Amino acid sequence: MTRTYEVRTYGCQMNVHDSERLTGLLEHAGYAAAPDGEQADVVVFNTCAVRENADNRLYGNLGHLAPVKARTPGMQIAVGGCLAQKDRTTIVEKAPWVDVVFGTHNIGSLPALLDRARAQEEAQVEILESLEVFPSTLPTKRESAYAAWVSISVGCNNTCTFCIVPALRGTEKDRRPGEILAEIEALVAEGVSEVTLLGQNVNAYGVEFGDRQAFSKLLRACGELEGLERVRFTSPHPAEFTDDVIEAMAETRNVMPSLHMPLQSGSDKVLKEMRRSYRQSRYLGIIDRVRAAMPDAAITTDIIVGFPGETEEDFEATMDVVRRARFSGAFTFIYSPRPGTPAATMADQVPRDVVQGRYERLIALVNDIAWEENQRLVGRTVELMVAEGEGRKDAATQRLSGRGPDNRLVHFTPDFTAVEPVQTIRPGDLVTVEITYAAPHHLVADGPVLSVRRTRSGDAWEARTAAPTPASVGLGMPAIGVPAPLPGAPACG
Repeated sequence: MTRTYEVRTYGCQMNVHDSERLTGLLEHAGYAAAPDGEQADVVVFNTCAVRENADNRLYGNLGHLAPVKARTPGMQIAVGGCLAQKDRTTIVEKAPWVDVVFGTHNIGSLPALLDRARAQEEAQVEILESLEVFPSTLPTKRESAYAAWVSISVGCNNTCTFCIVPALRGTEKDRRPGEILAEIEALVAEGVSEVTLLGQNVNAYGVEFGDRQAFSKLLRACGELEGLERVRFTSPHPAEFTDDVIEAMAETRNVMPSLHMPLQSGSDKVLKEMRRSYRQSRYLGIIDRVRAAMPDAAITTDIIVGFPGETEEDFEATMDVVRRARFSGAFTFIYSPRPGTPAATMADQVPRDVVQGRYERLIALVNDIAWEENQRLVGRTVELMVAEGEGRKDAATQRLSGRGPDNRLVHFTPDFTAVEPVQTIRPGDLVTVEITYAAPHHLVADGPVLSVRRTRSGDAWEARTAAPTPASVGLGMPAIGVPAPLPGAPACG
């Protein structure tokens, strides 16, 4: 009887992509995804170690599963990811019902560790100190038929005092450009039309093989790939964000006008304490040059509130950058000490009530500016890639959802009276709409759809939905050739 699995993912996009590999590995080993509502034979936690409550969340979830496992013969629990790399044997000491613990450098070992734990009837803990095989060579089950993550590097050479990730992911390791482009070509042949290039410090790409302009060259090379509609990347670092990257973004047809540029703090003093190798003036200079090259670019950011020693003056410097940069959105975090980081033992930890007040003021400002920026788009036409699962209220509002080139989320009314009769619109297809309403975190287009372009990505989504097959699990980096191309799709509108 086929054993079933469930993978629960926490944390960043890198973890999401790693979970695609974990599901691919499990299906390659003969496991099947557990049907909705049924208890899986194997539950895998792909963990994050960045947030303060990461530990509590994991051990709480493990606690909930303990009685389930006790009454389910043969059930196994595995814990991987950054928290596993950090806690190691502590996990099985705190939760002895866990069967497997594996780290960030050996996700490919999961099926073998599960078999060994079952055969030996004891927990298996395997943590490697460095990457032996680049994970993109592993079997991968992509979550989306039309959009894909592509890792170009793993690890990070920075030493930010608040961040535990370099200690858990290791120093930066870069893939060769030819391998990356071959993977993207294979994905396009399968029907993917949007890729997001991934790295802990994505624009430092090339440091391992000594080419400081490797990332901008990679972006331009993506522009030469026929059938690739949209290219995005995350996350860059301001210190390595150079003008050749801005020029490549502006001049490459399929690189989208969206940029996630982590700020962390607007205070030069705090940035120094964080060991962020840029200052406020450099950061704002990047924003100005991006806007000069791409006036319609949407820029988002990360901000930490309450770093040790942050004064009211420091916080106001952050608020000033937010006002001047006019972000379309921000991921905001209350600082939390992570054991093993220099910041965890710094003096002048800011009182929680003070941090909470600053955090609420920051959220209010970010939302106000995002709303103002979105309101400027009312009346504009925008081409959307129809998305799957982006609109939580779509069923109630009878709308569909999609992402514009700038990555803003748009909910639209599927009114096709203004275009030639078309077949059902699928995720991955492209529609043009006029924005009619703006909210801080989304836009609405309630008029008729102005044009429709059915795409090979839509065909791929339809084929996967109609008849999912084991062929959906493939190597991230095919050894020979690329998959057979899909048939052409008609264009409408």
